[in-house]
Amino acid sequence: MPANLLIVESPSKAKTLQKYLGKDFQILASYGHVRGLVRKDGSVDTEHDFKMKYQVIDKNKKHVDAICAAVKDAQNVYLATDPDREGEAISWHIMEILKGKKLIQPEKTFKRVVFHEITESAVKNAVANPRDIDGNLVDAQQARSALDYLVGFNLSPLLWRKVRSGLSAGRVQSPALRLICERELEIRAFTSQEYWSIHLDSHKGRTKFGARLNEWQGKKLDQFDVPDEATQAGIVTALAGKDARVAKVEKKKKSRSPAAPFTTSTMLQEAVRKLGMTTDRTTRIAQQLYEGIDIGQGTVGLITYMRTDSVALANEAVGEIREYIETNFDKNYLPGAPVVYKNKAKNAQEAHEAIRPTAISRTPESLKGFLSPEQFKLYQMIWKRTLACQMAPAKFDTVGIDIQVGDEAVFRASGQTLVFPGFIAVYQEDEDDVEDEDEARLPILEEGETLPVDKIFGEQHFTQPPPRYSEASIVKALEEFGIGRPSTYPSIIRTLKDREYVDVDKKRLIPTDTGEVVNKFLTEHFTQYVDYHFTAKMEDQLDEISNGSQDWVPVLEEFWKRFSQQVEEKQSLSRKEVTQEELEEDCPKCGKKLAIRLGKRGRFIGCTGYPECDYTRNMGEDAETAPTEPEVVEGRTCPECGSALHIKTGRYGKFIGCSAYPKCKHIEPLEAPRDTGVECPQCHKGTLKEKKSRYGKLFYSCSTYPKCNYATWDPPIAEACPKCQWPVLTIKTTKRRGVEKKCPQKECGWSEVIEPPAPKE
Repeated sequence: MPANLLIVESPSKAKTLQKYLGKDFQILASYGHVRGLVRKDGSVDTEHDFKMKYQVIDKNKKHVDAICAAVKDAQNVYLATDPDREGEAISWHIMEILKGKKLIQPEKTFKRVVFHEITESAVKNAVANPRDIDGNLVDAQQARSALDYLVGFNLSPLLWRKVRSGLSAGRVQSPALRLICERELEIRAFTSQEYWSIHLDSHKGRTKFGARLNEWQGKKLDQFDVPDEATQAGIVTALAGKDARVAKVEKKKKSRSPAAPFTTSTMLQEAVRKLGMTTDRTTRIAQQLYEGIDIGQGTVGLITYMRTDSVALANEAVGEIREYIETNFDKNYLPGAPVVYKNKAKNAQEAHEAIRPTAISRTPESLKGFLSPEQFKLYQMIWKRTLACQMAPAKFDTVGIDIQVGDEAVFRASGQTLVFPGFIAVYQEDEDDVEDEDEARLPILEEGETLPVDKIFGEQHFTQPPPRYSEASIVKALEEFGIGRPSTYPSIIRTLKDREYVDVDKKRLIPTDTGEVVNKFLTEHFTQYVDYHFTAKMEDQLDEISNGSQDWVPVLEEFWKRFSQQVEEKQSLSRKEVTQEELEEDCPKCGKKLAIRLGKRGRFIGCTGYPECDYTRNMGEDAETAPTEPEVVEGRTCPECGSALHIKTGRYGKFIGCSAYPKCKHIEPLEAPRDTGVECPQCHKGTLKEKKSRYGKLFYSCSTYPKCNYATWDPPIAEACPKCQWPVLTIKTTKRRGVEKKCPQKECGWSEVIEPPAPKE
């Protein structure tokens, strides 16, 4: 056995490192975390300095056993887990396991090695310069785990009792949910306001251009100074037949500098905007690029570590980038000196680098044949951003022209011309919810010149509510508030989706009824713990623990003293106080007050006299038009209890339910699903039926569900795959390939085009 053992987190990373370190090293993977807190109450002992009870994670036991066996035969053990707090903690956990098994002996050396990119030089340099495990980083990660555990294990059971079982509250996810819910309340409270703008169309030669009314009767116009159609009509009428002349021409030179290289946050935001990826997907693809891809000459790490809040670049990398620009671009594209970016993020880890390619010479096109489409798109975006950050600013000529019409009106026309593209030749940053800059081309005009008035007209506008958060803009907001850290943004969003606290519609995050009730409960009864500044302060304290300026136990003591007291005080709350909101409206059936209530399928309006009075109606439904008696399904009774069946309306539309609910919970769809007649290929007992998902998308699943969970998105046909003999094929229609038969088994991949795509017009 080799004398040297190197332990990493990921098996794919292990393959890459083996190539660099050779036969003298055995490389094993921990497969992520090796130990976790015991998932039961009391795993963090608040009475004895927050001592924690850990256990080996079941799925990783065999990997831990392999590491322990290898340590027995190794002389030098190198812990090369990821270069962040979590990675430091995993190395510490491995050491604790080895201590428990008495495998740490004086004649063996145990060292921590850290590299931020998986290249031969970086890996060999890290192994040649090992260090001890950083206790401060471990303490910070332990403190984070303890905080998350204490919040989760105390707030979640409270939510189960006061709202509904299965819910959870998290230290960081709850403030994120609050952001989304508060934005939704802003949108609901928003009242749209009408306003008008007045425009002038003119031309010079063949060049047409427009201008907007900027001053009227000596006063600069604000947004609402032309509030209605009558006002704009009066102005347009007053200007009819008046001459126009150029009153003023302003010419300026403008430059725009490139954006800094990617941090985790900015990479996630741009991947959502430019590539349409989710934050979760982006993180997974970036991990693959970091750990290594086989590019025909063996496996190579293509980007530096992707969890970072630093915008710094290594001097060697800057030198390579500048050399590439000098070789491949005109000399004007290379600035006289390297561009240095300062970290805006508080407590940014200066030792880390920004996300960049490990070699700028590996162009995206040269790697295209070795990368999946998503890997290529993300690598290309990172490569272009990194190259652009060291290029010269873009230069523009801007012009602003005031056009006097009559004696009372001044219209303003503005435009800009790109003189030198600079970094824009490679990359330009996108933004959320921002209108494009006015880059109209204007003719050359001189002061005093008369202009034809082609048309003067008004345009009606209405103010718009603030936009809902996208995954990009919520990451930006979390970063601005100091909530979470680079590695946690995707997991925060994923948790909110998984818990069904938010839905995604048109790539925007919308709080569900459950999410709003949970947020209302937390903001009313645990205000401090969903407060943005409190959450950010906790993150700052964790950063102070990691740099050794604060001890972790006093931080937890201060938190726990207040938090535990508050949890105890809220035990007396009734479920009704939390989930119901009484309205100033009487029940049309019995006269008692109505309330907004939370059911399994969302919020609805119901009588406070329930169960004696069963009056309900949907949220937003008018009291006069809402039926007071449920619609009965004629000629049928409940197959489970024999009671009458009612047509009800739930969160996802109408359905048939038992009138004896909640004693009997039988439900069925209003429309019977269409039976395709194709036998289920998994259980061979049912047939595949056409159904609708909660979002209205068709899918096909086995009629014996939930006994059999087979399902497919594409229409099935009863034909066996000619390659793997799977008994069912599906029909897929795309613009690129037309209509094709496909095998639904991913590992098979057989397909056959049966109708080519329509020719482009």
